Amino acid sequence: MTETSHIVGGGPKKVLYTLSTINRIGVGKAAKALTAKNTCKACAYGMGGQQGGMTNELGEFPSVCNKSVQAQSTDIQPPIPTQIFEHTINDLAELSGKEIESLGRLSTPLFRRAGASRFEPLDWDAALDHAAHRLAETDPQRSFFYSSGRSSNEAGFLFQLLARAYGTNNVNNCSYYCHQATSEGLKTTIGTGTATIELDDLTGADLIFVIGANPSSNHPRFIHMLKNCRERGGQVIVINPAREPGLVKFAVPKSPMSMFKGGSEIASDYLQPRIGSDIALFKGLAKAVLEQGTADRDFIASHAAGFESFKADLDALSWDAITAACGLARSDIERVAAAYGRAKNAVFAWGMGMTHHVHGVANVEAIANLALLRGMIGRRFAGLLPLRGHSNVQGIGTIGVKPVLARDVLDRMQEAFGVTFPEEQGLDTMACMQRAGAGDIDAAVIMGGNLWAATPDTAFSSRAMASIGFKLFLTTTLNQGHVHGVGEGEMMILPVTARDEEWEPTTQESMFNFVRLSDGGIRRIETVRPESWILGQLGERMLPQSPIDFAAFSGHAKLRDAIAATVPGMEQLADIDVAKREFHIRNRVLHAPTFGTADGKAHFVVTPVPEQAPGRLMLASMRSEGQFNSIIYEETDSYRGKAGRESVFLNADDMAARGLVEGQAVVVRSDAGEMSGIATRFDLPPGSVLAYYPEANVLVGQAVDPRSKTPAFKSVPVSVSPAKD
Repeated sequence: MTETSHIVGGGPKKVLYTLSTINRIGVGKAAKALTAKNTCKACAYGMGGQQGGMTNELGEFPSVCNKSVQAQSTDIQPPIPTQIFEHTINDLAELSGKEIESLGRLSTPLFRRAGASRFEPLDWDAALDHAAHRLAETDPQRSFFYSSGRSSNEAGFLFQLLARAYGTNNVNNCSYYCHQATSEGLKTTIGTGTATIELDDLTGADLIFVIGANPSSNHPRFIHMLKNCRERGGQVIVINPAREPGLVKFAVPKSPMSMFKGGSEIASDYLQPRIGSDIALFKGLAKAVLEQGTADRDFIASHAAGFESFKADLDALSWDAITAACGLARSDIERVAAAYGRAKNAVFAWGMGMTHHVHGVANVEAIANLALLRGMIGRRFAGLLPLRGHSNVQGIGTIGVKPVLARDVLDRMQEAFGVTFPEEQGLDTMACMQRAGAGDIDAAVIMGGNLWAATPDTAFSSRAMASIGFKLFLTTTLNQGHVHGVGEGEMMILPVTARDEEWEPTTQESMFNFVRLSDGGIRRIETVRPESWILGQLGERMLPQSPIDFAAFSGHAKLRDAIAATVPGMEQLADIDVAKREFHIRNRVLHAPTFGTADGKAHFVVTPVPEQAPGRLMLASMRSEGQFNSIIYEETDSYRGKAGRESVFLNADDMAARGLVEGQAVVVRSDAGEMSGIATRFDLPPGSVLAYYPEANVLVGQAVDPRSKTPAFKSVPVSVSPAKD
């Protein structure tokens, strides 16, 4: 058995790992990167900017974590030796994700001719001329533009501007594979799509729910806030099918006392519902709150709508139906509801464990319902906190990298630039990939990320990417998405600057709606170029008759002026490089019960309990401690008993029922595909299975939430059986 009860998150091992990473890349280089005035490149929790590289918006120092160091270690790598490109693409495809990203930094444009077996280096002019020519000769409606959350607001704005001026609204970003369900679920309930709190609100919360997330691995700086809540006498209630050791106890490196005593208690209570059954649990909690008489009736009467329908639905739902669906005892649900009823200020934080379902939007609506029931939205120290992943994924959406823009923003952009954008509704990320798989996409521009690895159904992802006639990538390093799904068409890879290497200052937005200014300016590799410079050069070559001066618009100050003039709430961006004044986006943080809905009220929404898949195990894909998104830094998971990436985590009774023992080779099958793995016992509810992303993508189908278009990475019906000898 993989015994994890003794495991403490964080602690000396993580400190030593960080020190070894810093020593490997050089203390001087690491110190320069970590202390420069640039926003952290890891998660969207936020750190850095004008207060210093290891300082957050509360002025806390040092605010740094293992993820920051890992991200910096990738950027500080030396260039890939040119001899590597004497190997074939098939040779490179045999490398693991960790191996290929550890080859070094890209330092020259690479071109793969149609049908060729190798990449060949090109000079910048030849690469840009050819890329522009291929795009210009393509029907824009047979193209798409995709961005990760790594890019700056400036590059993202120019990216979507170029796409729309070119003639397509097929502009999307990685949020369609992560938190788009959050944006949709919050719009229906409170009229806004982002967090309602700022970082300071966490300092006054006396109850923090952590739902469908593992911040000990993915948002380590959030753990510090959870520890502080407990030390003030508050509660941290974790709702997660897996009992994650790092959420039970965590030794916070910046806290000497936490380290000295062998870790701080994080969870004060821990509920483990079956995978995919969260709505039943949330409705049970709401039902118990009403029965215990702790609902805020004054808030509901004054500031909410739809309560009677919401209550009638709960009244019609029996406790037996609730407990049968989620697998938890009524007494456990009532105990947590009572704790919630005693709280003065509650924050609800959630991750992709809530959004990666075909009912992900409804999951988020159910969380909002529970918060509204006690008036926990629209005041200080309480509210909603979606735990977003990449450092600027929220900013990329704010400035328009999405298929549908608000009409007023679109009109302002068209007026400002003297152009007419296409009227056709753009396609979301999965729809673009499906269109590619059908042979209807001739060109794709992919800025950052690893779209191949991020897309569910790996066989489909490979076919779809291979079917695109011309693929243009803007990236800092090679990844598996550049050597899988290659197909017979052409491919261009352009090397870009990392955030702290930008030629001009850039801005990023955290999950707290806080916009930071990054200075850039570090020079490591002379032959890489900023994304905005590349996009400006492409625009100038592709659209020489356009009224948009793309060369001038690759200048960041001019781009910020344009964003400030067209995107609501971003007006302060215009002079941020002069004033050095970082800011919260206007009308996002809700410290008063005034909501962005048409009637100004919050709305309760009835959320049906999803049907179960009887007789089948339910699998959720997950990330390890040593990875960030699809990037693998460590092959084993230090918070799950050093489990390898082939591990398939199962409940002990489910293993026994299938005649499986610890360490046995197994085959996991779904309707989409199958994968081999190693049976690994873990603290999970019956019927639940975990496996690592992106390896488990072979099992995930193409089904999406009909409202958010987010794939169901975390509710995949599977079977698990012994592997045949």
